[in-house]
Amino acid sequence: MSHKVLGLVIATVLVVLSACGAGEPFAPVTFATVQPAEVTKLLVFVVENHSLDQMRAAMPYTAALGREFAIATNYEAVTHPSLPNYLAMTGGSTFAVADDAPPSSHTTDQPSVFGQALAIGKSAKVYAEGMPGNCATENSGRYVVKHNPWAYYRSERSSCSRYDVPAGELGNDAANGRLPNAGMVIPDLCDNAHDCDLSVADRWLRMQIEAVMSGPDWRAGHLAIVVTADEDDHRQNNLVLTTVAHPSMHGAVVTTPLTHYSLARLYSEILAAEPLREAAGAPSMATAFGLDLAGR
Repeated sequence: MSHKVLGLVIATVLVVLSACGAGEPFAPVTFATVQPAEVTKLLVFVVENHSLDQMRAAMPYTAALGREFAIATNYEAVTHPSLPNYLAMTGGSTFAVADDAPPSSHTTDQPSVFGQALAIGKSAKVYAEGMPGNCATENSGRYVVKHNPWAYYRSERSSCSRYDVPAGELGNDAANGRLPNAGMVIPDLCDNAHDCDLSVADRWLRMQIEAVMSGPDWRAGHLAIVVTADEDDHRQNNLVLTTVAHPSMHGAVVTTPLTHYSLARLYSEILAAEPLREAAGAPSMATAFGLDLAGR
């Protein structure tokens, strides 16, 4: 092979790798010092179908978040597949759901943590990437309703229609100090690592979380951020990486056994409300991570 041809081949390979995001350098992470305060707001980001070890190895930003603030090393999803795990996070129960069927097949009249927040005069919002309109109950492109739990709480449909919104609203809410007391961010099927690499999800999370951390809710010290996965890929007993970021934390490693019911409990505890269903008996993430909660 001539040097000219070899050079052309190498150049072509580099272009392809660049287009795929392969070999893209990881920019160093720095976190501004913020004075901690009582936690009054919770924003949860959920990725898909990867275990603790997979996420820690292939998501450098998310791993750095855990090293800087806190990481749980014994946090398990409650079942398979996706939908019942999302219900567990937001309702403290799987409601006997064992598949990923749409709301036309599965609904509950029980409250969610979002409905719980609104009922006591606090705020709730879900930000779903790629969703064609508020509280969409059918799949569209890379948006899938099985990852949007609020759509399954039938008695809260009117609230869902108002506060379950396309993810484009997240940036404005973060910049203007309007993040909710109970919030969740749902990436699309690529940015949640369901259909794309974990590195893609990690870069997307970095963009979103850095924007959130630039806003007044974080800088006031009142916001806690959680990154978790709905479930693993059946390889690590449903053990998933879960990081918790709050200015009061400094490299904590939490070994307490926790589950998605613990996350549902954290939502309620931050709201100063009673945990829902199975969450009432779940280990407290607030206690495990040492969070200072308003009203508790």
